[in-house]
This record gives sequence, C-alpha cells and structure tokens, in this order.
Amino acid sequence: MPPKDPAHQNGAALVGRHTQIGCLSAVVKDLTDGRGTVLEVTGEPGIGKTALLALLAERAAGTGALVARAHAARTTTQPGQVIREVLDALDARDSPIAHGGLGAGAGAEVRSVLGRWAARQGGVLVLDNVHLCDEESERLIAQLVRTSPPGPFVLALAHRPRQSGPVLRQVLEDGVETGSVIRLAPPSLDLPAISALLSDGGSRGPQTDTTSRHAFSHSAQDHAYTDWRASPAPVVDATYAEQLHAASGGNPRMLRILVAARWDPDVWPLSAGPDRDGMRREAVSVVTELDSITADAALSVQVAAVLGDPFLPDDVAAVSELGLERTLAAFTELVEADLIRPLPWGGGYVFRHPVLGHVALEHASPSLRVNAHRRALDLLTTRGAPVLRRARQAEHLVGAGSAQARQVLVDGAAEAMAKSPAVAARWLRLALDHLPAGERISAPRVALVLDHCRALSAVGRLQEARSLVHDLLRHQSDLSVDLRLSAYAVCGELERLLGRHQEAEAVVRTALDLVPRPLPVPLPAPAAELITAYGRVQLFRGAYGEARDVVREAAEAAEAGGPAAPYLRALGALGDTQLGLLPEAVAEVTECARIVDALPDAAAVTMPDVLAMLGCAELFQERFHDAYRHLERGLQATTGATRRFIRINQLVALCHLDQLTGRLESLCRRAGEAELLARTSGVDEAAGVAMILRATGLLWIRPRRDTDRLLELAGEGLFLALRKRGWRATVAVGLRAHAQFLGGDPAGCLRTLVEEGGPRLQRLLRAWQPSLLALASVAALRCGDIDAARDWSRAGEAVAEELGLPLQRQYVRRARAALHAAEGEHHLAAGLFHEAAESFRRAGLPVEHAWTLVMGAPSAHAAHGSQQALEWLDTAGKAARACGAERIREEAARVRTLLPASCVATGAAVATAQDASAPATVVLLTEREREIAELAAEGKRTKEIADQLFVSTRTVETHLGRIYRKLDIPSRAALPRALGRVVHRPAV
Repeated sequence: MPPKDPAHQNGAALVGRHTQIGCLSAVVKDLTDGRGTVLEVTGEPGIGKTALLALLAERAAGTGALVARAHAARTTTQPGQVIREVLDALDARDSPIAHGGLGAGAGAEVRSVLGRWAARQGGVLVLDNVHLCDEESERLIAQLVRTSPPGPFVLALAHRPRQSGPVLRQVLEDGVETGSVIRLAPPSLDLPAISALLSDGGSRGPQTDTTSRHAFSHSAQDHAYTDWRASPAPVVDATYAEQLHAASGGNPRMLRILVAARWDPDVWPLSAGPDRDGMRREAVSVVTELDSITADAALSVQVAAVLGDPFLPDDVAAVSELGLERTLAAFTELVEADLIRPLPWGGGYVFRHPVLGHVALEHASPSLRVNAHRRALDLLTTRGAPVLRRARQAEHLVGAGSAQARQVLVDGAAEAMAKSPAVAARWLRLALDHLPAGERISAPRVALVLDHCRALSAVGRLQEARSLVHDLLRHQSDLSVDLRLSAYAVCGELERLLGRHQEAEAVVRTALDLVPRPLPVPLPAPAAELITAYGRVQLFRGAYGEARDVVREAAEAAEAGGPAAPYLRALGALGDTQLGLLPEAVAEVTECARIVDALPDAAAVTMPDVLAMLGCAELFQERFHDAYRHLERGLQATTGATRRFIRINQLVALCHLDQLTGRLESLCRRAGEAELLARTSGVDEAAGVAMILRATGLLWIRPRRDTDRLLELAGEGLFLALRKRGWRATVAVGLRAHAQFLGGDPAGCLRTLVEEGGPRLQRLLRAWQPSLLALASVAALRCGDIDAARDWSRAGEAVAEELGLPLQRQYVRRARAALHAAEGEHHLAAGLFHEAAESFRRAGLPVEHAWTLVMGAPSAHAAHGSQQALEWLDTAGKAARACGAERIREEAARVRTLLPASCVATGAAVATAQDASAPATVVLLTEREREIAELAAEGKRTKEIADQLFVSTRTVETHLGRIYRKLDIPSRAALPRALGRVVHRPAV
C-alpha cells in the first residue's frame, strides 16, 4: 500500500519529505526495539526542521514513549537554560544542576537523569533552535551527543549550521562520520511538491502536540502548521507554479508567506503581493527574528529593504544617517543573525531570502519608510541610477505631491511596459491619480491614459481599460487626430479581446476614415497602430480579406527598422495564409522570420504577439520546426497574468503542433492550461478549441472505453467555440469532426463538417480544407456512400493542387487510397497508402504515419501478402508506442486478427481498417440501443424511429453512433447481420 501524502498527515511543510519521513519512522522503530540514537536535523531557516521534529515527537508519543521538547531562544540569560528547562520538565528538581551547579560533572549528571527517565518507557528529547543556545547549554548538548544515555533514548536536535557554535558543529560532524549521529538535511522543495501544495486547498497540519507527556517552551515556530491557504494564490496556469518555485527557492516558510500575500509574478520582486496583512500574519517567525536585533541593526535592515537587493553599506549608511561605522557594526550583527549575507564580489549584501526584505519593509514605521524612500530617491538621482530603480522609490512618494516622483513613475512605466506591464499599469495609475486637476483632457494626460489602457490590456484587466478609453472617446472632439487614432486603436483591440467582434470592427472602421490615403511614408505610429488593430479584428472575425490591402500598404509604408514593421508583416503573413494565398504568404513569412531571428532575445521577448502570429502562419504552411521555434520563444514573455491573450494563442497553436508531431502528452498538458486560461479570461471560443484538442489527444492516448466521455468533451468544446463566429470557430469545427471520426461516428463527423462548414466546407480554414475534405470522403465511405466519398475526394484534390501544401496532398492521397480499397483495387490502394505513410514519416508526423499504415494493412495483405501487411502493422505499433497512441496499437492488434478475412482481391466493401468485421465477440447493448438498432435494421429512417419512440432525431443519431461503435460496423446496412451476435442487456 503506498504511503499517504505527508501533506495530509502533518501539514504543508512536509510535502515532498518522503525520504526524511522514512528516516523518522526508522528511528521510532529502533526506539520501540530498545535502541537509541542521536538525530540531527539541519538546514536553512524555514526549510521544515521544526515540522520534522514535531512529526518525530508525534510518532514517538504514539508508541507510548516519553517525549520532552524544548526550544532555545536568543534572549536566554541564565547559563544552561535549555538543559535546566529539560530537567525541570522531567521533575528532576533534586538534581544538583537544577539548583545552579554547572561544574565539570554536570554532563554526567544530565546523562544519568535522562537515562533513568528513558528507561521507563523509552524517551525522546527534542531540542529545537539549538543554534541559539548559550555556551553552557551548547557544551552540555555536545556532551550528550558524544555519550548519550544508554538504552532507548533518542536525542533529536535542529539547528542552523551558519549560526551554530563551533563546538556543536564539530561534535555533530564527528558523529556523522562515525555513524553515531543520523543527519537529516531536508532539501528545498522541488517543483512537483510545490505544484501539489498549490493544488491542495485544505492542508492543515497538527496543532500543539497534546499527546506528548511533556511539552514546554513553545515558540512562534510551533504554529507553523496553520492553514496557510487562507489567502489563495492566483494560480491560473502551470507557469505560475514554476515561477513561485523560483521566487520561494523551494523554502516552505517563504512559500507560505508568498502565498499568504497572494504573490503576483508580474510585480515580483517589486512586491510580495497585494495582501500585506496576510503576509504579516504568516511571517510571524521572521518578525520574531527582526525584533530580536538591536536598534541600529533593525534600522539598517529596514533601510536595506527600502534600497532593495543588492545593497551597499555606504548606501545604507547614507539613507539611514547612522554613519558608516555604526552601519558596519550593524551589518556584522545582521550577518551573524543570518538575516543578510555578503555577496562574493563588489562588497554588496543581499537578504538571506528576498522575502525577508518585504517583511522588513512592512515591519518598519510609515514615517521611516517615507523618509528613507525620499533620501534613497535623492541618492539614486544624484548617481544617475536607471529609471526602474528610481521608480521603485518614487512610487512611495508620489502621494506627497512630488512632481519629480510622478515624472519618474511615468518614465519608469515606459521602460517597464514591454517586460512588466503589470508594474507599468501600477505606476501609471499612481501618476494619473496625482496629476493636477486641470489636466483632465490635456494631451499628456490622454497619452498616459492610453498607455495605462495598454498595460491593463496586457494583464487581462479589459473592462477597466475599456471604461477608461470609452471615457476618453466621449471627448474625442477635443483630441488631436493622432490621439484620436490611438484611442480608436486601443478601443478596437479591447473590444476584440472581449469577443465583441462587430463592435470592434465598427470602432476601427470609423477611425480608418481619419487616415490619409495613400498612406504617408514613413507611416506615423498612430496610423500603424490603428491599421494593425483593424487587421487583427478582421483576422479573428475570419474576414481578413477586407483588411488585406490596407495592411499590405501599411507594411510597405512602415519604416523598415521601425517598431511597427514586424507587427504589420507578421499580420500580413498570417492573414494571407488564412486566405490560402500561399505564394505571397510563404515569401512574407520567410522575410518576417529573417527579421525576427536577427533580434536579440531582449528585443524578441518584447513582441510575443509577433512571434505568435509568425508561428501560427508557419504552422499552417507546414513549417513545423520554425513554428515551434518562434512560438516557444514568444512563450517566454507571457504568463497566466501578463499578456494572457497572446499566451492563449501560443498554447493553442503549440497544441496543434503537438498533435501533428505526436507529442500527445504535451498536447494534453498544454491544452489543459490553455482551456483554464481562456475560461478565466472569458475567451470562450479559445477555451472550446482547447477542449477539443485535449479530447482529441486523449482519444489517441486512452483506451476505447473512454470514447463516449471524450466525444462529449469535444461536443462541449464546439458549443463554446461557436458562441463567436470567427476564425477559432472554423478551426473548432474541423477538430470536432476529426474527433467524431476517430471516436467511430462517421455520420456525426459528416454532419458537423457540412452543417458548420458549408456544402463544400468553404467556410472552414482554407489552408486545412484539403485534409477536411479528405476526412469527409473517408467518413462518407464508412457510411456506405461511395459516390459522395468520390465527390469529396475530388474536391480535396482540387483544393490541394491550388494550395500546393505537401502534407495536405498526402491527406487527400490517403483518402483516394481508401476509395481504391473500397473498389477492390488493392494494388493501387497499397501504393498510395505507402506513399502517404512515408511522406508523413519524413515530415515527422508519427501518428499520421502509423494510422495510415494501419488503414492500409488490409490492402497490403490483398496486394502483396500477409508478410507485407504484418510489417506495416509492426511499424505502426512501434510508432504508436513511441508517442503513446494506445488507440492505434489497439487498432493494429485488431486488424492483425482480421487479415485472413480481409484478403479479397475485388469487391471489398471495406473502406478503411476500421470497416473490417469484428471477430465473434459478445456485444452488450442497452434496451434502448437494442430497440433503435432493430428498427434501423428493418429499414426505418431516423425520423420514423424518433416518431415511433417519442424521442428527438438527435437522440436517435447519438444512439446509432454508439451502436455502430459497439458492433464495429460502418453503417445501417450491416446491422441485420451484426445483431445476430448481440446479447440483450436489460435497462438499469
């Protein structure tokens, strides 16, 4: 039986501590067997030492052993205080040491007392924070380590090696080397452990141990098991866990503080999070450390927090006004207390952990903070420090009416906009709130409002941004033409992101009349921004053709090295690809990729939308390697909170790539993240596409018994995607149809394609039309309509010839092979299947390669014999195993059993491997399924069955789809014979 997750036994601090918990279990077992030991728990502050000692005490007490606990404290003044408390708790008041005797024989006396105490039922002495012990206590503990009492006695102690005395460190090191001391050094939590903590909303650890015979001297750390999820973190995607892991360093205490503060990766390390009260509540142990230092050290650490990591003693001395000598003395104390640590170069210092700086700053008085920030800003300004460092100080001073601080914030926001839009939004809001009242509609204020809207848009605060820009447009007659163009561009983008495509188009079309034609060269930035917004609106509406001419003209008018050029060129490349104008699109993508690839990472990551558009265009043009490269490069600049809408597009495009290239596990993971992100952002159509992609990935991975549930998931996804009739909806239609076919519902596949894509699928994505027409052909074949299959195939071949995309041609070729197989022309079919399979293999599409071989195996058997067919199936099985496509392996195994029966030279009624008759097995149908199957076998139409049973036609079709899958037949024509092997299952 697997061990229980320690998080549910002993609180969040013990997640990821299976190795250490196993060691504790061994110590307790040895104790019950009459053997003792010395256990050292060592590590960084907050790593979980106290938690492990608490668990040891709990488990030992559970066996009936006697447990005593003590904590050393920095404020101890009486020599040997910790040992005195131990003896007092053990009722050893008659001991000489209890009355003040600390002579040479004290160690032997302590061992004697502990030995008699432990001999009764076994004893565990737990000493925490021994690095804070006085010298006498340290000496006595060291003697216990060297010669602990005999018998069932466990001495367990926790300490911080950096702060422990040399005597204790040496004796413990010697004990580890000789084997008399067991050392536990819990490492930092890894990413899976932190992910588990974030997904566990109710972990609460044990309270004060009431089962121990003796418990005393509790410090703040005893309460480390409180419910640290009281202020849940804003987890929106998988990246959040990775970023939180990096920010916390895997330290459980720092992790709890950050989560309590509702940590936001987009404002870190500027801020620990918006919930300052939550941070203070969780940081009690850190505050205790800060309260134990001298006044000079406390002032120095608070000023260091104002300056931020790294900081120099000279700067702290200048801002604190302590003078250098007192500051250096304070630094010596802070280093000894392990609150700050020196850097190995440059004479600078940093906090032991960045979180300590935020706690220290919150612990300072308001007056100290304001004065320190003012002096720090003056110091940094005099030195000509970067604007981002100065803005960090200015944000605390702008409320004092400082025009200088306000301008620093504006400049800092401009610098932060590309990489940290959340920080930019924060600083711009502060600057706007403190502008003089008379500047409500002035050009500088309007420009700040628009920048603020752009920053809010990047972090997903769309409604807030929309209200601001609509308020501006109420006064558009007072705005210059350039400001009006920019306001309309921002408004159009916001309406598009909110899914209001008609409103977005109306807004940007209105503003287009203000742009002079022909476009001026070089193109002014406001005009470029508006045309880019117009092109994107039309792209997502699925009507890019209406914007194509003006986007192309703008791309030519934009300055070659200007910031607008990459956006316009990438937009034009993707739009032309969407329209199927591939010769122009391929050339534009090539040129755009050349420009982007030449950019350094620092510049490239500031334009993730360019990389997203370029990657999508490359995906549709079958340039998969380049698409991966650009999409994943752009993904580095997005998170679940910053540029989330671009990230959604990136993830969905990467899901398509993962599906094509057989990275099915990655597909499911990314699709789950994209779905969650899209749902929390209100982008229903993207959430729907992600749902269908995940369902398709799982259809390949999961066994057939999960088919119905996964098809329902795909159906829900299509319903969501069709709420907005745009580009994503057309993509969703093709994906849902593919999922239906894969799930054994060819009739449903055809119905989805035709009803949503048009009679000739003309409403679906042009670049993928050949493969969708090929899908319709094979689906019609499985439904027994060979004439319709032939028509679909011809249409697919014609579109594929127009587009000239190699892999799209292979999908059509495979459909033509299935037609030849159905007509009994197996030599032709086998040749086409082989050509298509090899093309898919060379292109790096293992799923399509394997699926094509399985489809073609019966024809290979009929044309070339069983050896050829078996080789195809073996190859397909290996490819499927490599990418986890369990469905292909199942199908290959099934086809292998059917090969003798499928060896017919002519007149075969089999279109694909799935169409072959199943072996004689028992098939169970529900009462309703049996009823519908028998009526359909009699020749009744769907509507007639629905009328007779008083159900909808959709219900009948759904049941028929399930019946076909269970009986493994292609159409109604096979029902009479198939029903002969069905066992009736009564309704439940």
